[in-house]
Amino acid sequence: MKQHHHTSSGPRPITLSLLKGLTLAVAVTVLAGCERPPMESVQHGYRGTGMVQVYNPRTVEAAADKHVVPVAEPQADDSGPKASAVYQNVKVLGDLSVGKFTRVMVAMTSWVAPKEGCVHCHNPANFADDSKYTKVVSRKMIEMTQHINQDWQQHVGSTGVTCYTCHRGQNVPSDIWTKLNPQPYGANFMGDKAGQNEPNPVANLSSLPVDPFTPFLLGNEPIRVNGNTALPSGNRQSIKQAEATYSLMTHISTSLGVNCTYCHNTQSFSNWKGNPPQRLTAWYGIRMARDLNVNYMETLVEAFPAHRKGALGDVAKLNCATCHQGAYKPLNGAPMAQDFTELGGLAKVLAANVPKQ
Repeated sequence: MKQHHHTSSGPRPITLSLLKGLTLAVAVTVLAGCERPPMESVQHGYRGTGMVQVYNPRTVEAAADKHVVPVAEPQADDSGPKASAVYQNVKVLGDLSVGKFTRVMVAMTSWVAPKEGCVHCHNPANFADDSKYTKVVSRKMIEMTQHINQDWQQHVGSTGVTCYTCHRGQNVPSDIWTKLNPQPYGANFMGDKAGQNEPNPVANLSSLPVDPFTPFLLGNEPIRVNGNTALPSGNRQSIKQAEATYSLMTHISTSLGVNCTYCHNTQSFSNWKGNPPQRLTAWYGIRMARDLNVNYMETLVEAFPAHRKGALGDVAKLNCATCHQGAYKPLNGAPMAQDFTELGGLAKVLAANVPKQ
């Protein structure tokens, strides 16, 4: 006798096993955005104020290799002829001795182009030739590094920066940005998106604007959540401005691997009174990034080829993550630039810090 199998296409009853599976799937989805314990916290304020930093030790350990500083070559002799007197077309670092100049060039090659070597920037048939855009850009980046170490000590202190601070052995730093089209699909039935509601890591996958850099790290828009006057007496701080501010703060927090209380007092985030000193350092850092983007990166628009530009034709620019890359201080605060005082005004800073006999 043949058995007849039920072939009805109607709805199946929800069994206990199916319900358990659905529950598990929902739980996994909900918990996917959470970090599993144990976590570690460091208190840097009064108990009960929430002034603590929370760290994931597994994340810190996984990123440790990224913040290791390469061993510096021994210092070179300062005597002998200057590089500009021996080599042609030396427009920066020409006041160094040939030995010191060569040492810096070798270091820069290992920091930026360890695989390609000197030919990443130089024409092997004529090192004086400027036909490669990478050489033109590198020259400007040396000037920028010197400018940071000389004129932005309010942010970098005596730690300073080198090419490695951003590049970490890569031709192009891993964290850069270009302008985004706030309406990539044009004006449609969705209205003005204002660069929001996209799953972008810049805004930590939130609905905040995904380009807080153009108004704040290129432009000079006020970074503010609430106005400082009562409505309607000239208060120009809009909700969209506040959302862009929150997006920038999210970027800073993620870039440094810290939470908000690293810079802010929980009693009042907008009030400067009682804030940790890091807030002033961050204030200078924002202005430093703006200065570097306007006066160094943007001046290279003609030098960069089309394939190295953004969708709107602008050059890559820097933000907090370019240097910090997840660490509260770049390279966890290792004073790498002290081994390369040729790259900026650190000689004066270090001399001032030497105890008097």
